[in-house]
Amino acid sequence: MKVVALKSPGGLDNLQLSEQEAPGEPGPGEIRVRLHASSLNFHDYLVAAGGIPTDDGRIPMSDGAGVVEAVGEGVEEFAAGDAVVSTFFPSWLEGPARLGNFATTPGDGVDGYAREQVVAKATAFTRQPAGWSHAESATLTTAGLTAWRALVVDGGLKAGDTVLVLGTGGVSIFALQFARMMGARVIATSSSDEKLERLRELGAEHTINYREDPEWGRTVRELTGGEGVDQVVEVGGPGTLPQSIEAVRIGGHIALIGVLTGGAGEVPTAKLMARQASLRGLIVGSRRHQLEMIRAIEVGGLKPVIDREFPLEAIADAFRHQEGGRHFGKICLTW
Repeated sequence: MKVVALKSPGGLDNLQLSEQEAPGEPGPGEIRVRLHASSLNFHDYLVAAGGIPTDDGRIPMSDGAGVVEAVGEGVEEFAAGDAVVSTFFPSWLEGPARLGNFATTPGDGVDGYAREQVVAKATAFTRQPAGWSHAESATLTTAGLTAWRALVVDGGLKAGDTVLVLGTGGVSIFALQFARMMGARVIATSSSDEKLERLRELGAEHTINYREDPEWGRTVRELTGGEGVDQVVEVGGPGTLPQSIEAVRIGGHIALIGVLTGGAGEVPTAKLMARQASLRGLIVGSRRHQLEMIRAIEVGGLKPVIDREFPLEAIADAFRHQEGGRHFGKICLTW
């Protein structure tokens, strides 16, 4: 079978395609999946580019979607022919978060899904949404579930709430779509007027060019009658967090997801205290969260925004496209 492996010390030029032996038959509680798609996330990029050290020969990519080829003894949830999508934390099935690192995450601590076949525990996958392609389904494992947990599981999103999303990456666009699907208003930011227009087409009520308006937190408050938003999907980190705190309402919720502007920085703690807002970090979600998200997607009729698809052998080109920052939505691999 075809496999992409990352050779030490990492870097996009060290992503190598090769032929390896197929994984064989699934054991008790396992399934064998013929993989057909993956999607790129910032975390995948950090691993591939060498920013996150990993073992020599690691198979990258945390997202995987395909078709069940065979099931092992005791597996009742799936049958051959079922369309499935992977989970980010294969061992976190339900309940509160108990994992704070990527030691068990495919594509980082263990081998991922940049390959044609895999044998894994059945609980490492869920069914795909009905009517979705493999590429569309692969966008859910990381980006989709992160947005869902931020807004719905942790933030308790309600119809009529106002949500602020930052940028046009996969998580932010999913957050916009989930918020609109559930009857919330959305304010969105970007540095590109062209992307802001596309955000409005997706349902954003107000958009802000943050390069032209560096005090966008104050603008958000003005757009909400001085109150601020109920929730912020914060993907920037220390460089954007002060403005997010300015933008959130008293008693609101900030979901801290990304560190695009750095891993540490100054936080206006007095203003956060005055806002009496919750600031909660998160890393994706559980298998139970994923199942609940898929049920909601099927009822709401949502479809992901895919920027471009690349073949598996062009994985380095896909990451370079991501590196350029001109994409809108998800970048996928299909094979």
